[in-house]
Amino acid sequence: MTTDCNVPGEAIDNHQIVDVDKPQLRSVDLNLLTVFDAVMQEQNITRAAHALGMSQPAVSNAVARLKVMFNDELFVRYGRGIQPTARSYQLFGSIRQALQLVQNELPGSGFDPLSSERVFNLCVCSPLDNLLTSVIYNSVEKAAPNINLVFKADLNHSTEHQLRYQEIEFVIGYEEFRRPEFSCVPLFKDEMVLVTSKEHPRSANLVTEADVFNEQHAVVSLDRYASFSQPWYDTAEKKSRIAYQGMAVTSVLNIVAQTHLVTIAPRWLVERFAHGLPLQVLPLPLALNTRTCYLSWHEAAGRDKGHQWMEELLTSVCTL
Repeated sequence: MTTDCNVPGEAIDNHQIVDVDKPQLRSVDLNLLTVFDAVMQEQNITRAAHALGMSQPAVSNAVARLKVMFNDELFVRYGRGIQPTARSYQLFGSIRQALQLVQNELPGSGFDPLSSERVFNLCVCSPLDNLLTSVIYNSVEKAAPNINLVFKADLNHSTEHQLRYQEIEFVIGYEEFRRPEFSCVPLFKDEMVLVTSKEHPRSANLVTEADVFNEQHAVVSLDRYASFSQPWYDTAEKKSRIAYQGMAVTSVLNIVAQTHLVTIAPRWLVERFAHGLPLQVLPLPLALNTRTCYLSWHEAAGRDKGHQWMEELLTSVCTL
């Protein structure tokens, strides 16, 4: 005779119910996650194997097991390397953050800048690269001589993506990353000035906003992503005063020195060029006469001790 295993009137303990179809963490080889992290960073099986101290076949086998575990292709062939799928990008931030949390708790896991050979990728946006890149490079070289820095100077449409997946670890620039997944701290307020040539015939009369926009302007191309000049040219009327659009503030200053055009630039940058070019610096009679410089990173990177060390260094040295 078949009997019911549940005693009448006895409550069922839901904690005893196990969904046999649901993957259990204890059945997962967590070593595979370190392989996933390395392959995501290198996007090349051979380089990932070298970074992990494993053979290439062993890494390939681990990737095959990861594909089964996540029921996704994860990586597809692309040229001489591999390209992550959308699912891989979705997983990367969470897996990396979890690995960093575990790593931070292991004995001897502290970050030693004197011995570290880590590579940090930074975006120091133009024109701030003229002010801060050498300061950062020299400060890191002094404090951590074996650390390598890779700089780029321009934001683009993929910068948020690169921060999210730690292809870039820090951004220093005037743009504020407002999404909650990003940490964004102000470093300093940068004074903006109006710049003309020393021969400009009306420079003494440029004392109101109307005076400024009666002149013809030279700007950093407004077509560039996060153009330095964009905030001051937010109407069609103001844009109509633009006579020259260059690729960088430095090239704009060179044109202004040789014409009767005017431009807006950081004071420190003009003062660096003023000794070599016939430029004069005037107060900027506009509401927006300062801009804040921000240090930004993705929160998933913030628990890594090396990242924390670099964050403290950047915060201390990137000041006016």
